[in-house]
Amino acid sequence: MSPGERGPSGVRPPLAGEVVSRLRDAVASGRWAVGTRIPPEPQLVTEFGVSRGTLREAVKALAHTGMLEVLRGDGTYVRATSEIRGTARRAYHEHADEDVLQVRFALDTQAARLAARTADAGVVAGLRALLARRRQAWTAGDFDAWASADWAFHLKVAEASGNPLLHELYDSFGDVFHGTKMAQRLDKGFNGCLAAGHEDLADAIEAGDGEAAVRTVIENLDYCMRWMPGV
Repeated sequence: MSPGERGPSGVRPPLAGEVVSRLRDAVASGRWAVGTRIPPEPQLVTEFGVSRGTLREAVKALAHTGMLEVLRGDGTYVRATSEIRGTARRAYHEHADEDVLQVRFALDTQAARLAARTADAGVVAGLRALLARRRQAWTAGDFDAWASADWAFHLKVAEASGNPLLHELYDSFGDVFHGTKMAQRLDKGFNGCLAAGHEDLADAIEAGDGEAAVRTVIENLDYCMRWMPGV
């Protein structure tokens, strides 16, 4: 049946794009959690009122983005909560840590510049609280807590940018950026409490100095880049 045709009842059957939206909504709403298998094909065909071909086309579209993964003989699994997160997940597997870190130069510097323009005293206080937690965890050798606080700090800066798309993009790379940090922390001599890009960044944001914010972010990322394997 062509897209413009209607069935015997006069009702046009859902197109693949509409099924994509329904699958996406089921994931985004938490109905199907990341890591779980979605219902079997016959159940979804009945639920959505579509043909197997239409359903498979929709599943294939979301698998291409990385949201879903089709495992032959097993089923289809949820791998990310959005197309953006799915793309980030694929980037983790398909690109080197150095490439990912270079992406951070673009996202972090712009987030810092915008945050310096818009962040208020409450945001700055939140940033400093996360930095205190980060330092305490590093000193105690609690590397999981350190990594968590470190990521929360950078994510809060992205949120403070006031640009929701930038924040979403940054958040979608959480596992990727976190993975890079996790590798660096195990290297003897790596400074997990570098003030550049952290305390210095909070100072620049509080002062409303966008250029100083950008400079200290670059200093931090340059330091991280030197710890990448082969650099």
